[in-house]
Amino acid sequence: MPAVTRVEPPPALRADCTRCAGLCCVVPAFAKSADFAVDKPAGTPCANLLPDSRCGIHTRLRESGFPGCTVYDCFGAGQHVTEVVLSGRDWRTDPTARTRMAEVFPHVRDLHELLHYLREASSWPESAMLSRRLAALTGEVLAARADAASADVAGLRARVSALTAEAVALVRPPGPDHRGANLIGARLRGADLRAASLRGALLIGADLREAVLVGADVIGADFRSADLRGADLSGALFLTQMQVDAARGSSRTRLPGAVRAPGHWS
Repeated sequence: MPAVTRVEPPPALRADCTRCAGLCCVVPAFAKSADFAVDKPAGTPCANLLPDSRCGIHTRLRESGFPGCTVYDCFGAGQHVTEVVLSGRDWRTDPTARTRMAEVFPHVRDLHELLHYLREASSWPESAMLSRRLAALTGEVLAARADAASADVAGLRARVSALTAEAVALVRPPGPDHRGANLIGARLRGADLRAASLRGALLIGADLREAVLVGADVIGADFRSADLRGADLSGALFLTQMQVDAARGSSRTRLPGAVRAPGHWS
């Protein structure tokens, strides 16, 4: 009888806090700022983390001075590390588990983000000619997750960036090139940014009211406090929930179907 090949199911790339042991409230460090009300060293549980791994101020994070928590997205890394890497071991009572999660969680989070971009690029009919390369690179990222602590995340990120850029070129003709541009506080109200490359652009506090970003490539763009009221991002490429959560918007802001308007917009 032939051996059964075990195929790993595709990972869930959305955070499911009900299946996570509060890793994002423990592993990362954050400094007192406009995003966080207090300093917290890496590996130290947040004072708001309850014994059942829930946040004690989850429903009032913004008014309590923790807007940074509301825009964080682990892309499903939290439940993967909790259930698979730690196999349910409790970091509170198991020092080995605590050390292991600190080593692995940041890398798994970054690898899941890359998988998110590869999955989106693979979904476009126009990128069919890249399907084998996209699948192969997806397999490499998944394989790296098995030994995430020693994974070459930077190298994989560079390769994912290059291949997804090829996919974008198949989807729409090139538009304005603002890759890595410093657009902090820029006055872009009503701007025509269709098909623009905004990869890695700093759009912190930018006025993008009524701007058109259909077909814009926004991988890594920083939209913190950007004003998206009335903007059209319905066809933006690689737009993540995290980017939208960090921005300001309204009921008139148009978003892709996979991204929802955050509660604080209302």
